[in-house]
Amino acid sequence: MRIVSAREAVAGIKSGQQVFLHGGAATPSVLLDALVARAAELDSVSMVHFHTEGPGPHLAPEMAGHFRHKALFIGANARLAVNEGRADYVPVFLSDVPDLFTSGTLPLDAVLLNVTRPDAHGFCSLGTSVDAALAAARSATTVIAQVNASMPRTLGDTFVHVSQIHLGVEVDVPPYEHLEAPIGEVERRIGENVAELVEDGATLQLGIGAIPAATALALRDKRDLGIHTEMFTDAVVDLVECGAITGARKEINRGKIVSAFLMGSRALYRFVDDNPMVEMRPVDYTNDTAVIRRFSRMVAINSAIEVDVTGQVAADSIGSRFYSGVGGQMDFIRGAALSTRGRAIIALPSTAAGGTVSRIASMLQPGAGVVTTRAHVRTVVTEWGVAELHGRTVGERALALIGIAHPNFREDLLAKARAAHYL
Repeated sequence: MRIVSAREAVAGIKSGQQVFLHGGAATPSVLLDALVARAAELDSVSMVHFHTEGPGPHLAPEMAGHFRHKALFIGANARLAVNEGRADYVPVFLSDVPDLFTSGTLPLDAVLLNVTRPDAHGFCSLGTSVDAALAAARSATTVIAQVNASMPRTLGDTFVHVSQIHLGVEVDVPPYEHLEAPIGEVERRIGENVAELVEDGATLQLGIGAIPAATALALRDKRDLGIHTEMFTDAVVDLVECGAITGARKEINRGKIVSAFLMGSRALYRFVDDNPMVEMRPVDYTNDTAVIRRFSRMVAINSAIEVDVTGQVAADSIGSRFYSGVGGQMDFIRGAALSTRGRAIIALPSTAAGGTVSRIASMLQPGAGVVTTRAHVRTVVTEWGVAELHGRTVGERALALIGIAHPNFREDLLAKARAAHYL
C-alpha cells in the first residue's frame, strides 16, 4: 500500500470505468469528494453501491453524464436520481451481490474503501460494513482505501491485508452516525405484537427503523436471544446490556452477534470495536438461506410498503416509483420459514399518509413490485394484531389481513375482496 493524498488516490480512475463505493456508515467521504472534484474531466463513470450515508455528491443533478449510479439498494440520497432516470436500479437478492463481482457479471475497475489502520500483521478491518465490500476488494483491479483512525476495528471475515490495497489515504473521520427514528404508539404496539411471537432462545434478524427498535424494547424480558442478521443498530446493544441477548442457544456461531453491516451512534461503534462477541461476515454468508435455516428458532422481522389481501408484499417501490431495494427480505423470509420452529414476519403500520391510506390493500398499487410472493409470506403484523397466512386459502388470507387493517378501511376492503370473488 502506497500512502498518497486523496487527489492522487483517485487520479487513476478514468472515464467509462466501474467503481464500487463502500457503503452505509463506512461511506468513504474523503475519497468520494476527491473523485467528484474531478467530475469535469470524467464521463460515464459507473458508481456501484448499496445505500450510502452522507450527501452523495456524485448523485447531484449536475453530475449527470459524469457519474451514473448503479443502485444495488436505493438509499435516501439516491432515490430522486433513480426516479428521475439519472441513476439505475439493480433488483437483486443481497445474498447474490458478492457473486456479481467475483463472477465478473459486474466487473470492477476500482473500489473505494474506508478501513482501519493496519494492525501489527498488516490487516485492515472493513469496520462497519463488510456486506459485499470484501468481495469487491478481492475482485477490483485497483483497491483504494481511506485508512481511518476513527473506524472501529470489527472482527470476523472483515480483513483486507495492506498487500491487497494499492493506494491509501490517511484520515481521521468518524463513521457516519444514524440515530434511531422515534418510537410512536403505533410502532410500540407493533413491537409488542412481534415480541409475543418470539420464544426464549430464538435467533433474530433485526433491522433498522422504529419498528425494529420498538420490537427490541419489547424483548427486554426474553432470555438467551441470538442475533444472525444482515445489519444491526444500537437496539441490539441495549438487549446485550440488559442480558436478553447472549447467543447461548444458537446452533452455529454460538455466543456471537453475526452481521454484515451496522449503523448507529458513537456508542454502537465503541461497542463493536475489537469486540469478540461481534462477528462481521459477508452477505453471502449472513443471508444464505442454507445458513439461516440452521437456527431452529429463527425469527426474521422485515418491513413492507404495502401488503395486498392475498399476501403479496411490495417492499422496494411505491407503485412504479422505486424506493429502496429487494435487499435481504427474501433471503431471511425463506430461511426462517424453513427453520424448524422459525417465524417469517412482515411487520408494518396499518396506514400511511397520516392515516389516509391503508397499507393493507385490496390490490397493490399499479407498477408496484412484488418482493415477497404470497406463497412465501407466513405472518403479517400490524398494530391491530397478527395474521397467520401459511396454508390458508386466498379467502382466509383476505379475512385475516382485513382483520389487522385499520378499522376505518375494513368495510371497503371486505367489499373489494367480495367483488374480486376472494370471499
